[in-house]
Amino acid sequence: MAVKINTQTGMIEISNDVIATVVGGAVTDVFGIVGMASKKQIKDNITEILRKENYSRGVVVRQEENGIAVDVYTIISYGTKISEVSRNVQEKVKYNLETLLGVKANSVNVFVQGVRVLPD
Repeated sequence: MAVKINTQTGMIEISNDVIATVVGGAVTDVFGIVGMASKKQIKDNITEILRKENYSRGVVVRQEENGIAVDVYTIISYGTKISEVSRNVQEKVKYNLETLLGVKANSVNVFVQGVRVLPD
C-alpha cells in the first residue's frame, strides 16, 4: 500500500518503505532509544538492533481515512523513563511525517521490545 496525496499538478504516492525509513530515522534520533526491533522477532529470527536498511521490519504503517496509523517497535536504554521516551518518540515521528512528507499521523503506537544497557 501507498499513501496517495492529490495536488494541483497530479497525484503523489509515498510507499510504506519510505514512511518506515522516515519513522525509523526519527525514532533513532530520540534520546533513550537504543534502536529499532523487529515486530516479529521469533519469525524473523532477529534479536539484535535493526540497521537503517531494515527499519521497515520494525515499523507498521496502516492507512486510515484521513491519515495513517504507525506502530513502532523499539529497544530502550536502561535507566531512562519509558513513558517519557515513548512520548518523545510519538512527538518526533508525528512532526517528521508532517514536515518531511506532508502526511498526517493519526496515531503513533510505541511498543517496547526490550531494554538494553549501553556500554560505556
